[in-house]
Amino acid sequence: MEKKVFIADLIAKYRAKRGGLIPLLQEVQERIGYLPRWALEEVAQGLDLSLAKVVGVATFYSFFRLKPKGRNIIRICTGTACHVRGAEKVMAAVKEELEIGPGETTADGEFSVETVACIGACGLAPLMTINDEVYGRLTREEVVRILRELEAKEEVKV
Repeated sequence: MEKKVFIADLIAKYRAKRGGLIPLLQEVQERIGYLPRWALEEVAQGLDLSLAKVVGVATFYSFFRLKPKGRNIIRICTGTACHVRGAEKVMAAVKEELEIGPGETTADGEFSVETVACIGACGLAPLMTINDEVYGRLTREEVVRILRELEAKEEVKV
């Protein structure tokens, strides 16, 4: 019930504002971490919009998430330098090791994979980030080593 209360407060804040749906969804996502169906239903009802309209907006913009992200976010650069220097090999190694691809999260909720157009460290291509740490000049073997070390650290935390 508490969840619905904070959404009701946000709806009241944005109801009268033209174009309020997007900032409302942004605040809901910021509080919950993603946009679960129940929250989209509450927003639709509260703004007197169809669920299809609200879901349409939430799925149109790439910054909205309909599923929770993992605790560790892996971003693989697909910019020009990384593409030329082997971003596809980095992606293949991540897919093979974690059994997920871009936009997916492992079943245990530990890892999510995203692609980004540029990380801004082209001299280190190909590269990826895990959370806020940059890993550059990657080979397939290096990617596997990094992921296995991180997986081992996560197992110890449990």
